[in-house]
Amino acid sequence: MSLDVTQVLLSAQSADGAIRKHAEESLKQFQEQNLPGFLLSLSSELANEEKPEESRRLAGLILKNALDAKEQHRKNELFQRWLALDAGAKAQIKGLLLQTLTSPVASARSTASQVIAKVAGIEIPQKQWPELIGSLLINIHQVQPNVKQATLETLGYLCEEVSPDAVDQDQVNKILTAVVQGMNASEANSDVRLAATRALYNALGFAQVNFSNDMERDYIMRVVCEATQSPEVKIRQAAFECLVAISSTYYDKLATYMQDIFNITAKAVRGDEESVALQAIEFWSSICDEEIDILDEYSSEFTADSDVPCYYFIKQALPALVPMLLETLLKQEEDQDLDEGAWNLAMAGGTCLGLVARTVGDDIVPLVMPFVEENITKSEWRQREAATYAFGSILEGPSADKLAPLVNVALGFMLSALTKDPSNHVKDTTAWTLGRIFEFLHGSALETPPIITAENCQQILTVLLHSMKDVPNVAEKACGALYFLAQGYVDAGSASPLSPFFQDIVQNLLMVTHREDAGESRLRTAAYETLNEVVRCSTEAAAPIVMQLVPVIMVELHQTLETEKLSTDEREKRSELQGLLCGCLQVIIQKLGGMESTKYSFLQYADQMMDLFLRVFACRNATVHEEAMLAIGALAYAAGPNFAKYMAQFYQYLEMGLQNFEEYQVCAITVGVVGDLCRALEDKILPFCDGIMTQLLKDLSSNQLHRSVKPPIFSCFGDIALAIGENFEKYLIYAMPMLQSAADLSAHTTATDDEMLDYTNQLRNGILEAYSGILQGFKSSPKTQLLMPYAPHIIQFLDALYNGKDMDDTVMKTAIGVLGDLADTLGVHAGPLINQSTSSQAFLEECLASDDPLVKESADWARIAISRAVSG
Repeated sequence: MSLDVTQVLLSAQSADGAIRKHAEESLKQFQEQNLPGFLLSLSSELANEEKPEESRRLAGLILKNALDAKEQHRKNELFQRWLALDAGAKAQIKGLLLQTLTSPVASARSTASQVIAKVAGIEIPQKQWPELIGSLLINIHQVQPNVKQATLETLGYLCEEVSPDAVDQDQVNKILTAVVQGMNASEANSDVRLAATRALYNALGFAQVNFSNDMERDYIMRVVCEATQSPEVKIRQAAFECLVAISSTYYDKLATYMQDIFNITAKAVRGDEESVALQAIEFWSSICDEEIDILDEYSSEFTADSDVPCYYFIKQALPALVPMLLETLLKQEEDQDLDEGAWNLAMAGGTCLGLVARTVGDDIVPLVMPFVEENITKSEWRQREAATYAFGSILEGPSADKLAPLVNVALGFMLSALTKDPSNHVKDTTAWTLGRIFEFLHGSALETPPIITAENCQQILTVLLHSMKDVPNVAEKACGALYFLAQGYVDAGSASPLSPFFQDIVQNLLMVTHREDAGESRLRTAAYETLNEVVRCSTEAAAPIVMQLVPVIMVELHQTLETEKLSTDEREKRSELQGLLCGCLQVIIQKLGGMESTKYSFLQYADQMMDLFLRVFACRNATVHEEAMLAIGALAYAAGPNFAKYMAQFYQYLEMGLQNFEEYQVCAITVGVVGDLCRALEDKILPFCDGIMTQLLKDLSSNQLHRSVKPPIFSCFGDIALAIGENFEKYLIYAMPMLQSAADLSAHTTATDDEMLDYTNQLRNGILEAYSGILQGFKSSPKTQLLMPYAPHIIQFLDALYNGKDMDDTVMKTAIGVLGDLADTLGVHAGPLINQSTSSQAFLEECLASDDPLVKESADWARIAISRAVSG
């Protein structure tokens, strides 16, 4: 089709909606009818110096979107579509893209850089476009700075798109050499130097070998540190961003540079632009994160002479680091409490101070307390707020023994400040600090004498309830403090000192949700979250008051369903409120439905509740859908088999949730609710199982569904089989092959990183839970022999897991349970299989000797079942 591409691209940016729509449709049609021609036209447009900048920029953007997408399944489709194109057309497009890197127009060069990297991300792992890196490296030696700048930008994007193992070390060395040379202080052009510094940030993952070589590492570190002193703010900021990335990627290589890094970060924090100073603080926060992780991981087997890879950089830097961070706390901004996304030097300094406290524990207290004592009563609000912030920041990390005496002294002072201080900033931070005291230094798990006593509890509550009437940001923090106060009494039984005030607390929180300004500072959300926690942690004595809440919350939910004709903004607010109300009902259902004393009278409301939830689904909003689904799961659990009467009406929404690939959290929650329904309804779920199983099998075969939903789906097979027993027979031929192929895949996955290992273990656990439910479901049924053909594969899967040595405790417990289920259900038929297994005996012995009581308990039961099967 003939099309004036320039004109169409300009029309696609027109202010006139009709013109824009027509142009977009023309582009879409061109793409569908002739993809190679379409991509070639766009790359020609991008490369053509005579075309307008606007049409070139959009051409590049459409090109980029034709190669990449957020959703994994769409991304794979686009990858395959590009690889299937004619080689000649691809070569032409790539040639035009490389040509655009020399354009005098900055936006065209930048767009071309991104598109080249997207193509490289597809082709380099397939061993295609081998000449690309060479061509780019030749460009680096060009005289024109704009070509150098665009090429370095391209190399940076390329390192972001391509995995390090797809590029051979020789090319990696050349890329790093080009990038580091571009960063050098001798580079006169600041655009080139900035592009090189940003490129190094993306290329750090490629530099493993180079960081292991002392000379090369010294050179890279010297260049990065020099760049932090550049006259250009953006280069200084980018160089500190590189240091932050180096601190987490190459923590173990930093010892010789720490003194120099401390000096340059301190200089930046004390005197540089805020954007640079924030990155300098971020370096220390990142070092804390590394050391916290290392010490957490090794704490159990930690001895004084063990070779732990912790260099204690924070401990060594403490005497200089803490004063530097305390100075930043005095650099607050006037409106920082009101702006939700605010991030400034004082906040970054306080956050880092909190991480330092978690890293070094008690050692930080004597360094911070003089600052607190000196500033807490000063007339200037900044000093009082900084002192309070410093105190609040160090409450997690040091021991309760060290902090309790200080908190006992501070508590009265803070309660007074929260009611009387003239500054909102000080009140805001004081309420936050009280929340931290209640979070970390209050609760039944602590050994120290309680900070909150019968004597001061009433005063604390009076102050918090009063502060909930304050300005929204202070009221929101007061709700947060009450949240942690209630949480500390979750195990208090009937002796909770909050019980006498329960009615008062609930009424005050409801009043907060109705405030005109409850939409500001997350106040309404905080009030509902706190109400939920107060209900969740309440004693049985409070049940009548919780019961009175039911009609109140139901009326509010009903009112949100009556509103007509809303603007987009109003609809969003309504959805948010519906989500909060459904969440609140879920907690109430769990509380009242879980107590024998209230269950019967509470279930009188079930019909009305169910009616409300079904009406909420009709509003079609993902967040609300999730909350209503969870509430229904709780209601099913409370109602048990009686929930069956709602199933006919509810089923369509259950199916909708299971089909919701786009909002995969909704799908995952719905799968969980199917499990709740199975446990509640048992065999009464049978009439709906065909539909549910069909949908679950479809979900598993779909490449559009997010992978995180697949483990719970397998687990759900087990729930269904347990509920319907031998009636699961007709699903075996579909479910078992799926379980087998997933089991094979998960047993032989070598996890490349922690995230992958976690996912693999979740998948294994889901598969094992399915096997367990199916085996238990068929137990004592005449149809158990139907499972015999699948038993050898289950044993093989267990052997593979044992031999793989990367199971976590949860998988270990479920796996040994499955071995027991197999023996228990198949009896003497399982005996020979277990005897032939390469690892069953060793696996059982290892589980019997486990430190984990749950693993040991499962293994004890399995041992009895196995010995019966083997000896029978």
